[in-house]
Amino acid sequence: MLAFGRVLLSLIFVLGGVSKVVGFAATTELLRVEGVPTPALFLALAIVAELAGGLSLMTGSFARLGALVLVLYLIPVTLIMHDFWNLGGLERQMQLVNFLKNLSVMGGLLMVVGAGAGAPSVDNRVQGRIDGSPPIP
Repeated sequence: MLAFGRVLLSLIFVLGGVSKVVGFAATTELLRVEGVPTPALFLALAIVAELAGGLSLMTGSFARLGALVLVLYLIPVTLIMHDFWNLGGLERQMQLVNFLKNLSVMGGLLMVVGAGAGAPSVDNRVQGRIDGSPPIP
């Protein structure tokens, strides 16, 4: 179950990273409109964080580190891109939902940071080999 949960949690990042690569120009423009300085640089960093963190989480390889990277990435993204407090009407409601969704995702990621990848995962297999104990089933 933990592996399935990790895969589901990682999908938004892996697919988001791929989407940002494919739509690099359009996403750069969106960041520029949002007032992000040097949007192409920040977009490149977002792609690295989403793909590296997402794949790390998905495979359970350095999952704690990958989850931590994603939490640290989501903090400014959530505050900048989902600033519902500056909006009104339907747009305010939509951004509030996205803001709360990101907080929920951060909660799931923090659980991985605290508890690790679980089994089956690359981390679990490597840990079993390092300390001589059998991997967690």
